[in-house]
Amino acid sequence: REGNLRNSPVDILITPASLEVRRGEACVAVTLPVGISIAPSSCRGLHYLPGEGLHLRLQVHVGSSTSPALSVELVSTLSESLKPQKCYSFYCQSCGNIIRQEGKFLRVLPLPSENWSALVEEWCCHPNPFARSVLQPQKDDCFLGDTFFLLNSRNESHKSKENTRVICTRCKMVLGETVSSETTKYYVTEVVIQPSDESFSTIPRSQFIQSMIAQCLVEISSAKSTFRFSIKGDDGKVYILVWLLNSDTLLVESLGGSSSHRVFTLFGDTLKPDSGPVRAWNAVKVLYQPCTKNRNKDLADAWEDDIGVHPLTYPSETCLELLLILGLSTSSLPPSLRCMNSFRVRNCCF
Repeated sequence: REGNLRNSPVDILITPASLEVRRGEACVAVTLPVGISIAPSSCRGLHYLPGEGLHLRLQVHVGSSTSPALSVELVSTLSESLKPQKCYSFYCQSCGNIIRQEGKFLRVLPLPSENWSALVEEWCCHPNPFARSVLQPQKDDCFLGDTFFLLNSRNESHKSKENTRVICTRCKMVLGETVSSETTKYYVTEVVIQPSDESFSTIPRSQFIQSMIAQCLVEISSAKSTFRFSIKGDDGKVYILVWLLNSDTLLVESLGGSSSHRVFTLFGDTLKPDSGPVRAWNAVKVLYQPCTKNRNKDLADAWEDDIGVHPLTYPSETCLELLLILGLSTSSLPPSLRCMNSFRVRNCCF
């Protein structure tokens, strides 16, 4: 807190396990979780900014990744959670309504990139042999994409009769769309998949969205060395431009006074479970630009034509939720740390 730091001497005590700021008899102390330590001699850039308080840089060492201080991954990726010959139940993430119960897959296969057909045309010196081919799952197949998975349709009752969107019968949230009369696409941000012998476990909506999208960014950047992403809605519009800075950020925060708890109350949940005064979380650091209402249109058009930008498609409502999550979190940062090269800064936990 800023207080009267400008007019009063301040003592800062740094130990491997804690950080203390003293002014007179007042003291603010932060004790790091077990398994995380500070290198006291690494303190750099100590300075005071009016309206923000003290800023400094410290080198942090992390012990074992299995340390109880580090949060476990609460949301698994589809490639990790879906296995052949096992029974799964599918739930609406928003309300827990059962979409598909006790489904067993004989094959769980990854799909090629969304632009695979266009790439084939570049590889072949003759007409594309796959031009009329459509990758559709057969019975008991599950095909995994970057932001969705495909299932063979079983005449589910929750299909929307007005258009191709698949709607939850209970909460009316968009779950996916019908690709054909035999194939249904579900978005990974809208459906929870769990073994059939386990009961549905509720995960806060805001936490689930950013966890799934953060994992998607990490997987694609690792596999394809792509670090710029265009977040599109199922209506074809670009909602957000995202630039992944790094995927190995460790976020340590005090949950008791965390602004991230307050800003997420609009969703009726908190960002993370309150399990202690200070916790550490794996996170990705991203820069982003909103593109709603024709904002940053020139930049969005330039990224649209750039082959180094990877498009990711989600339901339009989810894109707006993500944009709100990003904006509210950015506003919780000190003003001097909110922007970088005209982009806004955000840490997404996963």
